[in-house]
Amino acid sequence: MPYGNCAYALDIVSEIRGDEDCLIQGDRRISWGDVQRRASNLAGWMHERGVSPQGKVSLYTYNHPAYMEGLYAAFKAALVPVNVNYRYRAEELRYLLENSDTEIVVVHEDFAPLLAEVLPRLPKIVGVLVVKEKGDFDLDSIPCAADYETVAETHREPVEVEHSPDDLLLLYTGGTTGMPKGVMWRQEDMFGLFLQRIGGPSVTEAAYREALEPSARTRALVCPPLMHGTGWITSMVTWFGGGAIVLMAGTKSFDPAELWHTVSAEKITNITIVGDSFAKPMLRELQREGAEYDLSSVEMISSSGVMWSEETKQGLLSHNKGMMLIDSFSSSEALGMGLSITTADGSVQTGKFQLSGTTRLFSEDLELLDSKPGMKGLVGVGGRQPMGYYKDPDKSAKTFVECEAGRFSIPGDWAVVNDDGITLSLLGRGSVCINTGGEKVFPEEVEEVIKRFEGVADAVCVGVPDERWGEAITAVVSRHGDEQEGELDVDALIAHVKEHLAGYKAPKHVVQVEKVYRSPSGKADFKRTRQTAMEHLGIQEQA
Repeated sequence: MPYGNCAYALDIVSEIRGDEDCLIQGDRRISWGDVQRRASNLAGWMHERGVSPQGKVSLYTYNHPAYMEGLYAAFKAALVPVNVNYRYRAEELRYLLENSDTEIVVVHEDFAPLLAEVLPRLPKIVGVLVVKEKGDFDLDSIPCAADYETVAETHREPVEVEHSPDDLLLLYTGGTTGMPKGVMWRQEDMFGLFLQRIGGPSVTEAAYREALEPSARTRALVCPPLMHGTGWITSMVTWFGGGAIVLMAGTKSFDPAELWHTVSAEKITNITIVGDSFAKPMLRELQREGAEYDLSSVEMISSSGVMWSEETKQGLLSHNKGMMLIDSFSSSEALGMGLSITTADGSVQTGKFQLSGTTRLFSEDLELLDSKPGMKGLVGVGGRQPMGYYKDPDKSAKTFVECEAGRFSIPGDWAVVNDDGITLSLLGRGSVCINTGGEKVFPEEVEEVIKRFEGVADAVCVGVPDERWGEAITAVVSRHGDEQEGELDVDALIAHVKEHLAGYKAPKHVVQVEKVYRSPSGKADFKRTRQTAMEHLGIQEQA
C-alpha cells in the first residue's frame, strides 16, 4: 500500500498506537488496534457486496464511532467516503446519494426509514449498514441491510485491493445556494496538508513514523457534526497525528455543561467549535454560579467556518490563560486560507488573515489582483487543493483557476487588504452579500458588531426587499436565555453599529427571535432567516 494513501497512513498510526485510545464517546472507548480490526471487517463486507472500484460509501449518521470507523473502512476498501447531511429531507437525500453514485450507506437507525423511502429510486446502492442504538429498527425493511455492529465484529480476511495516493474522497458542501456539490480531494493532498505541519510536503514515511513515536497524545473534542467539513477535517488531522477523537455523548443538541464535564474527565487538549454559537454558551456555563471545571489540559480551542467575537475569546482566556484560540479561514473547497491566533499575551483582531504566496485576491472575473491596501477581492488559496467538483466541470472551472501565480481555489469569500498591506479582513461570502442602495454589504461584518451589543447572544443579517434601497439590511437577533422576555433597545443597537461601521451598513430593521437559525455546524441558515424576517415585517417577495 503506497505512502500518501489515507488507509496506509492510518494503518501506520494503528501499528504504533496499538492499545491506546482512538475513539471515545461517553463510556465507550475503542483502541487504535480495535478500530483498525473493525474497519478491516467492514471493508471486507463492503467488497462482498460487489462494489465498483472507487465506489462511493455514504456516511449518514450523527457523531458516532461508526462514522469514523466507516471512513477508515472505506479507505481500506479503496472506496470513496461521502458525507451526508442528516438534516436533509427525502429529495435532498435522494439527490446527494444519486449524484455521488453511492453504493454503500452507513446509516443511523433514526435515518434508516427515510433512506428506505428513497432507496427504490437508487439502484446503485448494494449494501446498507444500520447503526442500531435502540435496537428496534427492522432490518428486513431494507433488502440489502445488515447490522453494523455485527459486521464490525465478524472476522473477515483483509481485502486484496489496489490502493493509490490518487484515491479520492468526496466532501459534499451545501454552500449558501443550490444543491450540494461534491468536492473531490486526492487522498495524498489531504494527507499532505497534515504533513506540512510536521516538516513540509517532502516528509518521508520514515520521518512520519519517527514523528509519531514520541509525539504528545492529542485528545481532541470534536463538537460540530462530522458530516460537515470542520468536524470531518479536524478529526482526520487528529488521527493522522496519532491522537484520540472524543465525541460528546449527546449528539442531537449542544450542551455546554456536557462539553466542560467531558473536558475535565478526559483531559482534553484540543476543542473544535464553530463560532459564537458554541463559544458563547461555553463561556456562560463557565460563568454560571457554582460551576467548577478543570480546563488545565486545554491547549487550543479552534473555530472554522464562522468567526467568533473578541469579547468571547477574552472571556474564555480568563479561565485558562495558557490556551490558544484560533480562527481558521477555510472551506470544503479551500483549506488553509489563513488563521488568526489569540492568546492571553497578545491578541490578533478577529477576522484578519495574512496574504502569502498561496493566499491571493482575485476579481469577480477571476483575474489576479494587485494586493494593495484597500483592495477588495475574492480570496484564492493555492498549494494542495481539490481537483474540482464531482461531475460538474462548469462549476469546477469557475472555482478552480490557473493563473501566472499557479493554481488556486476561489470558493467565493470576499476580503479587503488592510492598511498594512499584509493582512486581510474577511468580509463574507458573495452569494449572501446585501445590495442596499447600490452599496455591497457583507452580513458577517455587520453581525460581528451586533454581537458585541449588550444583551445580544447571536445575530444573522439578511437583505429584504425594499422599495427605496432595493434591499434593506435586517438583523435577526436572539438574546441570552434568561433575557428573552425583554425587548432589545433597537435604536441603541442601530446607533451602536453606526459607531463602528459606515451608516449604510447599519440595519434598517431588527427582528428578535428566540434562537437564531443555524445548522448543526453553526453556519447561518440564511434562507430560513430571511423568510422569518419577511414574515415578521409583513413583506412579500417581489415578482
